[in-house]
Amino acid sequence: MRYSFALMLAWTSFADAAEPAVWPQWRGPTRDGQVAGPAWPDKLKGDALQQIYRVELGPGYSGPIVAADRVFVTETVDKKDEVVRALDRATGRELWRQRWPGALSVPFFARANGDWIRSTPAYDGERLYVAGMRDLLVCLDGKSGAILWQFDFMKEFGSELPGFGLVCSPLVVGDALYVQAGASVCRIDKNTGKLRWRSLADGGGMMGSAFSSPVLSELGGRKQLVVQTRTKLCGLNPDDGVALWEQEIPAFRGMNILTPIVYDGGLFTSAYGGKTHFFNVGDSGGKPAVREVWTGKWQGNMSTPVVVDGHAYLHLRNQRVMCVNLKTGKETWTTSKLYGKYWNLVANGDRILALDERGTLYLLRANPEKFDLLDERKVSDAEAWAHLAVCGDEVYVRDLAGLTVYRWRK
Repeated sequence: MRYSFALMLAWTSFADAAEPAVWPQWRGPTRDGQVAGPAWPDKLKGDALQQIYRVELGPGYSGPIVAADRVFVTETVDKKDEVVRALDRATGRELWRQRWPGALSVPFFARANGDWIRSTPAYDGERLYVAGMRDLLVCLDGKSGAILWQFDFMKEFGSELPGFGLVCSPLVVGDALYVQAGASVCRIDKNTGKLRWRSLADGGGMMGSAFSSPVLSELGGRKQLVVQTRTKLCGLNPDDGVALWEQEIPAFRGMNILTPIVYDGGLFTSAYGGKTHFFNVGDSGGKPAVREVWTGKWQGNMSTPVVVDGHAYLHLRNQRVMCVNLKTGKETWTTSKLYGKYWNLVANGDRILALDERGTLYLLRANPEKFDLLDERKVSDAEAWAHLAVCGDEVYVRDLAGLTVYRWRK
């Protein structure tokens, strides 16, 4: 059994066709970039993808969160405040906004892409959980925008300001909120904002701020919280935070950015300046054990892949796109053409949508035999680093200047 956000929260179910599809967290309802619902069309150009509305915003990297009747977006304003807005899902009309002081300047080698809020929030149907750059977690009432509680990791732990800000996107399961912050991994009571446990604490600062986000799964017959820190991949007991196993993942300057991919009892990851790995997580003498199944020379950059029929579709540091068989580690194809510095990907059946940082949206057929591009379309003049949200026939694109909502026509 694979644990997912959608399985934990009944309101995310697509079983009732009358309920609109939602996008409640990083990488969607099941936190793996997979989209349920009708098959996507074959085209993007012309009338195939029609703009519904656009809302101008300050810069931000956070992906939009889509609820049944509203959309939540974040932004950095005047390089000093973080702002959350709730918009009417149908029209884009602002329903409320909330703000707090929150800004920092990232290291020089990453500054070209901006100092904006990075984490994608999580929504449980009532409350919105927003991670601010200065290691601050804020819980807001989804209807009114009122702040219900805040957790300041630096104040609570005496930790350093993370070099890149709080990047991890929170995971909510039941009453638990899991987040990699405060140079550690934490479980917070989502209702009270109280700390339940803290694990994998390190020195913080430049190497303490995780880029990855946690996932909950069952591996080796055990429910595990899988996290990737700047230096290693780990499985934690979600109840008490005890480390079940750890695996070093070498990367340049600790650039372990991808969210781990769970597939068939194992884990896929790829590191900037390192390699691509697939590990099996099993049992050895009654204890969890991790074993490397295969490794490849390819370097994933910042783009967490999607998996379709046992193949991972991955955007690489060298700006090419590749397909790899997860069971064998065999590279089935790699493009010769370059496709931008970053892709965020979602999949529905055998179709993949990918948005690059230049604002180009690509529609692919998931084909392990060749790069099968069906269509492409420019959807943003501003750079687009935030993750797509796709809900039914609606496509939400957050670029550095605003949010544009499109509707797919068949």
